[in-house]
Amino acid sequence: MGAQPNPGPGHERADPPSEFRRLVPVDVPATATEIVDGLGLGDRGDSADERPFVMLNMVSTVDGRATVAGRSGAIGGRADRELFHELRAGVDAVAAGAGTVGAERYGRIIPQQARRRLRLERGLSEEPLACIVSGRLSLSPEIPLLADSASRVVILTASHASLPQTAAQVDYVREEREGRLDLAAALAVLRRRFAVRTLLCEGGPHLNGQLLAAGLVDELFLSVSPKLASGETLHGDPALRILAGPELEPPVELELKGALQSDSHLFLRYGVRASAPERVSRETISNSSLAS
Repeated sequence: MGAQPNPGPGHERADPPSEFRRLVPVDVPATATEIVDGLGLGDRGDSADERPFVMLNMVSTVDGRATVAGRSGAIGGRADRELFHELRAGVDAVAAGAGTVGAERYGRIIPQQARRRLRLERGLSEEPLACIVSGRLSLSPEIPLLADSASRVVILTASHASLPQTAAQVDYVREEREGRLDLAAALAVLRRRFAVRTLLCEGGPHLNGQLLAAGLVDELFLSVSPKLASGETLHGDPALRILAGPELEPPVELELKGALQSDSHLFLRYGVRASAPERVSRETISNSSLAS
């Protein structure tokens, strides 16, 4: 479902909600709010778990492109945006790589007052914790998320540096192994120190690949947009899919848990089958692939 531009402060959705038809399991139509309520996210992440329950949330064209002109917003549609924001409204924290945060110009995670009220009704904090995974910590303090005094941000990094002063409240999780970020240890700190039981990761593709390679993903939400983009490169770099990085050996097995349809868009929910704790050596999980 990818990152979407945030509306201005206080903006409320005026249009009636999109209607989704459940394909798996077969059921009556539902709104995005009803769908997310039915996921039971509040029951995920048992208190005995050492890390949060991790979900990837991505959008792609039918031919597999995760971005067009470097961003994901052009791929999704209205229904995709609704489900994107409702998923954010149901979790303890939202994570993204530094490259994605910069390219998509992340702002406040929950800009709509109505959704903040809904979170409080669900027994959650008014807004999820914003987590940025950064290898080199070269983030601009002018990114809207960091320039907003209402933002609570945690940066997961192996770097010992700190950002210049920002308006946002910023904390750091520094978990290093041989000079590289130890994702498993960092997620454990999120659980222990910040009480994060459910974590929604919005990419980018390198971070997704690293989380899957390390056996740290529980579910995947994938929006398939009825578009074809083609193209093998963007400005000389490979065009991004929902995963990037070394080949997963063996491939990660998925289990279809749900399928929704809205107009010609498909929304697929997969469980990630249990796998070995690590699929690749930590040497392949490098800071450089986190895009700063």
